[in-house]
Amino acid sequence: MAFCKNCGTQMDDSTKFCPSCGTGTEPTAPQQPTQQQTQQPQYQQAPPTPPNNFSDMLNTPDTTSQYDPKDMADNKTMAILSYILFFVPLLMGLHKTSPFVKFHANQGTVLFIAAALYGVAYGILTAILIFIPIIGWLIIMLLGLASLLFLGLCIMGIINAVNGQAKQLPVIGKFNIIK
Repeated sequence: MAFCKNCGTQMDDSTKFCPSCGTGTEPTAPQQPTQQQTQQPQYQQAPPTPPNNFSDMLNTPDTTSQYDPKDMADNKTMAILSYILFFVPLLMGLHKTSPFVKFHANQGTVLFIAAALYGVAYGILTAILIFIPIIGWLIIMLLGLASLLFLGLCIMGIINAVNGQAKQLPVIGKFNIIK
């Protein structure tokens, strides 16, 4: 038994036209697909990665072009010293005369404050976790290793100063303390 393609009426296999609607039952030649049917489906682009991944943290603003090249060349030593002994350029007053030194003195000062706060928090957590055998001790060691991040930031700042760049440090570089 066959059924009409148009109205669904049941017909004999030998019938050439539907008795209800008159639609032909002869098989038709297959039609060529249209251009729209042959096109590949359009896929949307993948969504952008979230801005909080590790590589985005390292891509911090570089404001080197805003500084005088002569100022940068003359004051590289003080800019480097800003990360080792942050208070020396401040005591000498070079942050008032050199924008390049001011930028690196600010970065060094913020780094020092962040490291000091971490040291206090680490000391408090150590005093608490020391009484938890094995797990507490492992956490203390991991937190101690995390302090190496401050050494890494210090090295990054020194490298930027040596290269004559005014590039913010990751995470803490956006804070501006020295006005």
